[in-house]
Amino acid sequence: MRRYKRTLVAAALATTVVAGTAGWASGTAQQAMTGPPPGTAEWRADTSLGRALPDPAHASPAEVAGFFRGLSRAQQWALTRRHPAVVGNLDGVPVALRYEANAIAVAHEPRFARLAGRRILAFDPRGRGLVAEVFGDLEHSGHVAVVVPGSDIDAGSYDRARDPYGTPAGMARQLHRATGGRTAVVAWAGYTTPVGVGPDAATGALAEAGAERLARFTDGLAASGVAAPAVFCHSYGSVVCGLAAAQLKAKDLVVLGSPGMRAGSVTALGTTARVWAAKDPTDWISKVPNVEFLGLGHGTDPTSREFGARRVPAADAEGHTGYFAPGTTSLRAFAAIAEGDAR
Repeated sequence: MRRYKRTLVAAALATTVVAGTAGWASGTAQQAMTGPPPGTAEWRADTSLGRALPDPAHASPAEVAGFFRGLSRAQQWALTRRHPAVVGNLDGVPVALRYEANAIAVAHEPRFARLAGRRILAFDPRGRGLVAEVFGDLEHSGHVAVVVPGSDIDAGSYDRARDPYGTPAGMARQLHRATGGRTAVVAWAGYTTPVGVGPDAATGALAEAGAERLARFTDGLAASGVAAPAVFCHSYGSVVCGLAAAQLKAKDLVVLGSPGMRAGSVTALGTTARVWAAKDPTDWISKVPNVEFLGLGHGTDPTSREFGARRVPAADAEGHTGYFAPGTTSLRAFAAIAEGDAR
């Protein structure tokens, strides 16, 4: 009974903190992007090869990879030109072919012209837009990392000059540099994130949809012959990673600035990956109570002793988005984890 009362008090406090920060009204409710990529209907209707193409809604990344291995280069390129939106977003398609497909897709979307000439591994212009960008040689690198962002990130905001270490592209860019270019890093803004402070950020609905997409994405990397990644999950992204953990093809799972992973311990995550957690002393996330009650909150602090994650030093990082800043102990530790040198 006493524990139940403490939970009620904590839940009320969580609501107070969120409301006091900016109010529920400042958060705009979002509809999660789910289902197959744009252009799927035309893809399904394509009979140019004399047989059905793999259904984006049902074919596994392994099945997609097997299908493309059986095509000639001319056949692959013909499909890419006809269906760039599908080929560029279909997990299991060869990495180089996805780059080519997304270059075509980006060229047809003027509002995302800044993505031209970059290694774009996924691009969906619908809604706020989803994107994944690669820094380094994803096909041949022996070490790979994936950065999963938190709230207020989409195809238009995933790389901001005024916030060079707080966006997935900025984090990925700094991690790639910190490893001397030896680790290929993917900035994965591939799910619908919460906007502002509101129910979306305090609940797990968007994270559940994101977890499915992230798990399929890592399945696609594995099916394409890419090395198992270290997955770095920032803020609300750590909720996504917590829900996806048991299905992720990952060697390490690193959370930073986390409000919780919707699990009470590393064991409860159900993953074979090594689990790491970082939180700097000036991060405002510490003011958010670690509760999960009636769908509100995300549970135990991953940096707590009871959770059981390996602690990443972050004493000299600043604020909620300073973990990847050059020269910080946290960035050095992240680089060691990505390269398999951390113990």
